[in-house]
Amino acid sequence: MELTTHNVWMMICTALVFFMHLGFAFLEIGLTRQKNTINILFKNIFIITVGLLLYCFVGFNLMYPGDFNGFLGFAGFGLDAPLTASGGLDLTYNEGYTYWTDFLFQGMFAATAATIVSGAVAERMKVGPFMIFTIIYVGLIYPIAGSWKWGGGFLDGLGFYDFAGSTLVHSVGGWAALVAVCLLGSRIGKFKDGKIQAIPGHNIPLATAGVLILWLGWFGFNGGSVLSADPELTSLVLVTTCLAAAAGGVVSAIASTIMYKNLDLTMFLNGILGGLVGITAGADVMSPTSAVIIGAIAGLLIVFAVSFIDKLKLDDPVGAIAVHLVCGIWGTLAVGIFGFSAVTNDAGEFLNASGTVVATVTEAANSLSFLPQLYGVLAYAAICIISSFLIIFIMKKTVGIRVSEREELEGLDAHEHGMDAYPDFRLNEH
Repeated sequence: MELTTHNVWMMICTALVFFMHLGFAFLEIGLTRQKNTINILFKNIFIITVGLLLYCFVGFNLMYPGDFNGFLGFAGFGLDAPLTASGGLDLTYNEGYTYWTDFLFQGMFAATAATIVSGAVAERMKVGPFMIFTIIYVGLIYPIAGSWKWGGGFLDGLGFYDFAGSTLVHSVGGWAALVAVCLLGSRIGKFKDGKIQAIPGHNIPLATAGVLILWLGWFGFNGGSVLSADPELTSLVLVTTCLAAAAGGVVSAIASTIMYKNLDLTMFLNGILGGLVGITAGADVMSPTSAVIIGAIAGLLIVFAVSFIDKLKLDDPVGAIAVHLVCGIWGTLAVGIFGFSAVTNDAGEFLNASGTVVATVTEAANSLSFLPQLYGVLAYAAICIISSFLIIFIMKKTVGIRVSEREELEGLDAHEHGMDAYPDFRLNEH
């Protein structure tokens, strides 16, 4: 009965993480122009469908290869569930969930990395090269990088800690987004005579709905990463997740109002997302007060990061780099700064803020150190920057990655898909 309870909770969380893809789609189309809506939705549907298939055939066994050298391993193609002597599914695969639940939950995470890139390159990247990038990055790079920590690789041995993916998911996507934006260039009209020009999104209510859906989905993203239905730890994770999101949104709204003298809803929304990304690395080991501080700093970072990225003349239509890369790095380092808001018991075991045993004293001492967190950030920066640069640069020099000026001005929906998302409400956008 206990296994069933844990497994049902994990399946609910899997559904919530799947629901996040709708949130990403709403946010991305809401913050961009109407003429590119079909293109963005097509990319998002491609990511989740192809991402799951790739994770089934190669990704899952790259990310969890079993015994390997700490850098690269592969347990074979396809899925091969452990069976009992009688041929039934071995339910002792894990304490809290089955093999199939594990695959599906982890597969939902895998697709998120490419979704982050989709927003950053919106409105000017050819759909074909983006699809090729998704196949390579989600199919190979993400699971290899993930194995370094979650698969028991060398970073795990160094004491690097990332509970639900501030670095393993969000920064992995954020680094690739940064590289892609640099190689792709800005949208036409974004920078004129050295000045930044606002290119408003066409549906802010939709973007707002997207953020609220993402916040809801984060209950599964972080809550499911407990890998059981443990009532103490799961409830703590949901509390720290929500408090960080709230703090991120409030601080971002206040800071942007002070700086720009207007109540910017989009900055408010990205502040919420920044808080969520920031707490993801340590949601299970932070006290509520620490979660508020982490979220608040993430919200402040959003405001300055968005401004700094614009000054570098890097065009990120949805703020993906600020949210997922900058706040992902912050959240990962915050684990080393704040440590675990906890104590040890008489048995020498390490307790989190809810009183649940999470590690031995030796393991906790390693995770308390700032250096393992920094090593992890640098390691993921290296693999993500190098791999994404090679993939995108080679395509840029061969097939090309950017649509023509005419296609960009008239919209990718018409030229790449021959469709219009709003046929009865056409806008003449040039």
